[in-house]
Amino acid sequence: MREFVASAGVIATISLGLCAVLAFTFGVGCAGIGARATGYAYFDEPARDDAWSPKIAGWQRRENRQQPASLEAVSNPSDEFPGAAPVAVPGSDEAAGSTVSARDLRSKYEAFRAERKRGMARDVAQWIQAQAKIHYVDDGPVDHWATLEETLQSDGDDCDGLELLTFHALRDLGFDDNEIYRAIVYRPSDGQHHMVTLWFERSDDPWVIDPTGAMTKGMPRMSEMPAWVPIKVFSDHEEFTVHPAPLDPASDRRAVSHRPAAATLGSSLALGDRSR
Repeated sequence: MREFVASAGVIATISLGLCAVLAFTFGVGCAGIGARATGYAYFDEPARDDAWSPKIAGWQRRENRQQPASLEAVSNPSDEFPGAAPVAVPGSDEAAGSTVSARDLRSKYEAFRAERKRGMARDVAQWIQAQAKIHYVDDGPVDHWATLEETLQSDGDDCDGLELLTFHALRDLGFDDNEIYRAIVYRPSDGQHHMVTLWFERSDDPWVIDPTGAMTKGMPRMSEMPAWVPIKVFSDHEEFTVHPAPLDPASDRRAVSHRPAAATLGSSLALGDRSR
């Protein structure tokens, strides 16, 4: 992604004395890493004059209008993502070292389900980062947030287009819509922006899937990425602003449980469309 002109405003406020003010001109660039740990409140309502809102709303409108051609349902995720590590099934040799009580079926079920989902998400991360080496296409001088259909038709895109494959794949594979979001992240050291997918298994510390591997490889948590700051979280129908907040190490709550009303597609569209 390249730069686009928008109204001045404070985009990200970083704790521990670091404040990043983005004014007049900014963009989401496919970045090229480094330490500070903090937490974030990911689901705050955006300000009425949020400079990112028109850009997000423009993409939302086009994404919902340009639905991709029907894709074949994935019955076996390992077929789509070869090389995936097998998941230990309760009762198998791989699960023999589990600390879960042999009599606690509920705990075993929840542990199996959680690890299965994590394994699937890691496979998606591995797959998209491999595909990015083949299908990464720079936007050029004009920044354009592609839709999924545009990305597929063009046989590639930059980080914001390739990220859509992750965003949609996880939801198509059964992850809840309120778990998977697109995110704009910012690196204060050089002003670089980037687009990634966040999986909110925990509401205060999501997993990060970087489509190009420029920010990170694999699937770390956001708290493990101290050089980067999340500033916006959105989907094809919702938009939120991220602010610093204490990180609760004991938290394992779903984002949906503590999420306020979002800025929806309709309300965002009132701000205009600067996505092209």
